[in-house]
Amino acid sequence: MTASETHAAIEAVVRMESARLIAGLARYTNDVGLAEELAQDAVVAALEQWPESGVPRNSGAWLMTVAKRRAIDLFRRNRELHLKYAQIGRALEAEGNAVTPDFDRAFSDDIDDDLLRLVFTACHPVLAVQARVALTLRLLGGLTTAEIARAYLVPEPTIAQRIVRAKKTTAGDDWMRPALCEDALRLGRILAQLTADEAEVHGLVALMEIQASRVRARTGPAGEPVLLLDQDRARWDRLLINRGLAALARAEELGGARGPYALQAAIAACHARAFRPEDTDWARITELYAILAQLTPSPVVELNRAVAVSMAYGAQAGLDLVDALAAEPSLQGYHLLPSVRGDLLMKLRRPDEAQAEFERAAALTRNAAERELSAERARAAEAEAADHDASPDG
Repeated sequence: MTASETHAAIEAVVRMESARLIAGLARYTNDVGLAEELAQDAVVAALEQWPESGVPRNSGAWLMTVAKRRAIDLFRRNRELHLKYAQIGRALEAEGNAVTPDFDRAFSDDIDDDLLRLVFTACHPVLAVQARVALTLRLLGGLTTAEIARAYLVPEPTIAQRIVRAKKTTAGDDWMRPALCEDALRLGRILAQLTADEAEVHGLVALMEIQASRVRARTGPAGEPVLLLDQDRARWDRLLINRGLAALARAEELGGARGPYALQAAIAACHARAFRPEDTDWARITELYAILAQLTPSPVVELNRAVAVSMAYGAQAGLDLVDALAAEPSLQGYHLLPSVRGDLLMKLRRPDEAQAEFERAAALTRNAAERELSAERARAAEAEAADHDASPDG
């Protein structure tokens, strides 16, 4: 394996194991900030050793072992933490000083409890709601500060400050992250079992199940993004869809049909029930987005509502709503605003204007896959504009 291949393998392992590693370390140290530092130390050790020794079969367990040993060294140097040192030392001694074939099983057995414990720590009521979300996305989702900032539509330093404050209080280029989706689904299902009478938990699980059902269809043969209306719906996972619809029905039975997650799940269900794009109940989706916009006002919700309106009542109706969002400060750097506008302009046979919007969308996004998709759409708009100019009626 070449050095570049080794580094790529290490990067993949870190993406997959980061949340598990931090969760397990947080349980042993009772300190989220320290757990993250220890995890980073283990990654550095991997970068130093794996290029020569190769990536171990039990890579996650290897990282955990190294991190625990670093923790022991740290506690040895700090007499005030002697009790924690003894606790971790006994745990490591029981597990053995070397990574054993059984380590994978032990690691997997504890993972759900550790991750849930980290979820509850990151979502402690003492923190502001926005800080809870930011910290959870950072620790469990493995998202970078920049990625979280884009999701929030706020400057990156703002998110960085929230994460730092949250840690003190509690003492990419990927188009999709399937492993992260799987972790979220597993944790959501566990929470639904623990809080069986909480409607919004079932609404959240319904939303995740249905969204995850489309994972296989969201990328093409070369890994390129495939938009919703262009996806091969035969590739949608019907088992996940059925689970999602059942969870949505449970949320509605509990009186939670108007909850934010249940409403989003109901929108996703409209797509899931349509075997062909033209069968989609866009009028119903428009109604659901209107309710969601009243419940949780957001420019992103309004942008999605504009798309639904365009599908139900025509491109011009949708464009009017999009243009009304043009002055919204939080959307000035949001690449999906010009992307949606470009799509509507194409439907209205205004390719010159659409090209400019797609080019703007490509310039705004930091995701390589999305950038190429927008650039490709800009080229298609340019070609259509050229054909229009060359035609006798042009």
